[in-house]
This record gives sequence, C-alpha cells and structure tokens, in this order.
Amino acid sequence: MDKVKEIAKMIDHSILHPTFTDEDLRRECETARKYDVASVCVKPYAVSMAAELLKGSDVLVGAVIGFPAGNSTVGVKVFETETACRDGAKEIDMVINIGKALQEDWDYIKREVSAVVDASHKYGAITKVIFETDYVTKDEQKIKLCEICSEAGADYVKTSTGYGFVKGADGKYSYTGATAHDIELMRKHCPPHVKIKAAGGVRTLSDLLKLKELGISRCGATATAAMLEEAKRIFG
Repeated sequence: MDKVKEIAKMIDHSILHPTFTDEDLRRECETARKYDVASVCVKPYAVSMAAELLKGSDVLVGAVIGFPAGNSTVGVKVFETETACRDGAKEIDMVINIGKALQEDWDYIKREVSAVVDASHKYGAITKVIFETDYVTKDEQKIKLCEICSEAGADYVKTSTGYGFVKGADGKYSYTGATAHDIELMRKHCPPHVKIKAAGGVRTLSDLLKLKELGISRCGATATAAMLEEAKRIFG
C-alpha cells in the first residue's frame, strides 16, 4: 500500500454536523469515495442513504450511537445499533453514558458497552467506544474505561465526538478533542488488538501523522480533502 492510500485508510470522514442536509451528505460521500477513505461516519437516519451512495466502493459506512451526549438508555442504544447495522452500517461509534463514567458507576458502563458490542458483532460490525475526553478528564477514569472496553470486546476506543463543548467562564463553548496525552494513555492501557481512534481537533496532515506515531489506527476528520491533497503533494 502506498503512503497516500495508507493515510486515506486511516480516515473516517465525519458527516455529523447537525445542520447537514441530504445534499450535504451526497457531497461528503462523494468526497469519501474520491479519496477512498476508510469510512464515512454518519447520523443513524443517514446510514441507508450513505450505503447506497457508496455502493461499489471500498468506503465503509459507520454510524454514531447515542450521539453526541451518550444519554440514551442501554436498550435504545442497542436498538439504534441494530437498526444502523440492518441499514448497512459496518462500523458503530457509540458514546458512553458520560455522567455514569464521571460518578464511576462502572457496572453500568460495562453493561452498556457490552450490550452495544454484542449487538454490533452479531451483525458483523465493529464497535468504537467514545469516552468524550473533554468531559472525562481524570486519567484514572480513562484507564478504567480502557479496561472495561477491552474486556467487553470493543474493537476501538475513541477520544471524542468532536461535539463535547465545554462552557467557559465567559459563557462561550469550546473543545479540545484528541490530545497526544490521551492517545498515549489509551494505547498504554489497551491490549494490542484494541485499536485507538482520535477525533476532534485533528485538522491537518501534520496532526494526523503525529497521532499515528503515538499509536492511532483511525482518525475522524472533516478536513479530509485538505489532508489528503497535502499527502499527495508530499508522498505522491
């Protein structure tokens, strides 16, 4: 595999902005097809349309579950997962119940992660578990999540949704997303077969390559075209 294709196959092209219309979905799926990325990551209702748009390509369809705040019940997350898989999703990116993680209700987290992993695997889909590291900020909690996800059979652990906005003292919202510290921590505390996905704030090829060196296998991105055009200039 040449270097540009290797980089492309690390990218999950994110099509998740709340304002996106079906026309936006068509345009972004065409971008994903053009650059032959690993997957598109879409909202649940868009799975069947994305699967049709990408038919005949090597680009997989991924769906977000409990997105972006993770507050759905376990049963709803399972139903959403099964529906997405039946509609054509081959990858599932689920958001944990963030409040339960912060209060360290690990039995609840184990139950919901295991339920979604089992539902995904039943349909032959892989599962990525989103910690939302802008909210879950204590290292010991992230380490525990790595252990739970590994035991539950998750295929990936993932830093962020890209929509974990934290309200500042000035009333404005911002987020950090993936950091080198969190990638290193997650890689250290997951077994080799559990892969790492970065998401949020990765906007340049340089950002992506730095995190690749730290151990990520996938990266969520909206700046896909810019990153891969730069990769073509450098490596092509």
